[in-house]
Formats: sequence, structure tokens, C-alpha cells
Amino acid sequence: MSYPRIDLDGATIAITGAARGIGLATAAAFVEAGAFVALGDLDEALVVQAAADLGDRAMGHVLDVADKASYTTFLAATDQWHGPLDVLVNNAGVMPNGPFLDQSDRIDQLTMDVNVYGVLHGMRLALPGMVERGYGHVVNVASLAGKFPVKGLAVYNASKFAVVGLTAATRLEMDGTGVSVSAVLPSAVRTELSSGIDFGILPAVDPEDIAAAVVRTVRTRAAETAVPGYVGLMANASGLVPERVMRALRKAAHDDAAITRVDDTVRRAYLERIEKQ
Repeated sequence: MSYPRIDLDGATIAITGAARGIGLATAAAFVEAGAFVALGDLDEALVVQAAADLGDRAMGHVLDVADKASYTTFLAATDQWHGPLDVLVNNAGVMPNGPFLDQSDRIDQLTMDVNVYGVLHGMRLALPGMVERGYGHVVNVASLAGKFPVKGLAVYNASKFAVVGLTAATRLEMDGTGVSVSAVLPSAVRTELSSGIDFGILPAVDPEDIAAAVVRTVRTRAAETAVPGYVGLMANASGLVPERVMRALRKAAHDDAAITRVDDTVRRAYLERIEKQ
């Protein structure tokens, strides 16, 4: 499928959850490519400083993706700063872990509000203008957990399955408009989000690896990009494996790591931060 080319040199990019981790690495990659990047994050002081560190081509703005009014203000500020949006990266997310029956309703709600409604808000606000202009690109940072369930991450799994489905369906609806919608599906990433969890044989990647994949989608417009790619193939093929065999493979791979292989001291700092949201 062919889409109008987006030249990153001078393009306007907006990224959510951009004060740290994948979002910050992605902002840096787009700035390096010559784009003007608006960084949005709940931590206003941190995102403003992060943008300042990236130079004149970056702007930091407070953003609560779960609040549609806040998202509206962020995109309006982006437009006022550097014109119409070329690329939106929905990256903000939270990942609480633990047995499903032990998690609180409040944290469940937070997970869905940030991981699902944050993406919905961004797309509903950004897509109309892109469709009107006849070009644009939205990247939703999902997760391989959106294709492959993991013990101890049930509600996170649910939120990322939702993002994968949302991305696929809206991509179909955008057919013929010149606007593309893509999902990037990371494996375990070495960020605060997964801090303290030993995922065993599940390959860990760096934020810069995900950033490179996000930037690459502006050229390829691929529907889904797994990082690393072979894990995506394995996740897609897992549904073809008999359940008894898959359970044995899961056990050998310690698929309960998010419950049983957790450094509580390290993990607590992250959990306490999201519990305050």
C-alpha cells in the first residue's frame, strides 16, 4: 500500500510519555533526523528539562493522556509551536504487575485509562486533521504482551491486546485517506517500566531499539513491527501450538516471572510512582 511520503527533515512530531524511556529515546531519534518534536508527559518539570536537553527542535509540555482535555491542549500547543502534525506517537503507558486477583480496581482503571484511552484520545484528536490534509502517520507503541499473554500482567495484557486491535481496525478505516496507523510491539525493554522483573529467556532490548523501529515505520508504514522481529513471529505462531505443549514451553521459559522473579525493592519505586497517578 502506498502513502504520501513524510520527510522527517522539518516534520512536526508529537510523542506521549516522552520524559523518559522509550518516549525520550524516540524524541531524540526524531530530532536527530531533523524533525521538530513536542514531548508530552505527566511529569511537567522532567519533560520540560528533557526537551531543553534536546535543543531548539524540541518542546516539552505537561500531558495527562487519560484526560482528553489535557491531550487537546497538548496537540494545540504543538500546532501553535510548529504547525500541523505529521506524526503522532502514542507511547505513554503503565505496567503494574502481580497476580490478577491481588490487583486493585483503581490500578486496573489506571491501566486502562492510560494504556487504552490515552491512545484513543490521541487518535480521535489527531486523525481528523491528518485525514483532511491527506497525509499523516500514527504509531501506537503496544507490546508483544498484546499478542502473547503473560502471567502476572493480565490487565496490562488486556490493555495491549486492545491497542493492537484498535490499531489494526483503524488502519483499515484509514485506507484511501493517505493516513497510516502502525503498531510497534516491543519485547521486554530496559526501562523503569519493567524494572525489577527478571523475564528470563525473553529477550530484553534497549529504548533506542524501539525508537529506531518507530522512526522506521514513517518510511515503511508497516502494520506491525515487533522488536526483536523473531519474537513477533513466535508470538504469532504460538496460537498454532497445542495448549499442552505450549504450557510445557511456558513453564520451561518461566512465564510466571512477573510474579515469582521480581526484585521487590527495585520494583517498588516504579509501582509507588504509578500508584500516585
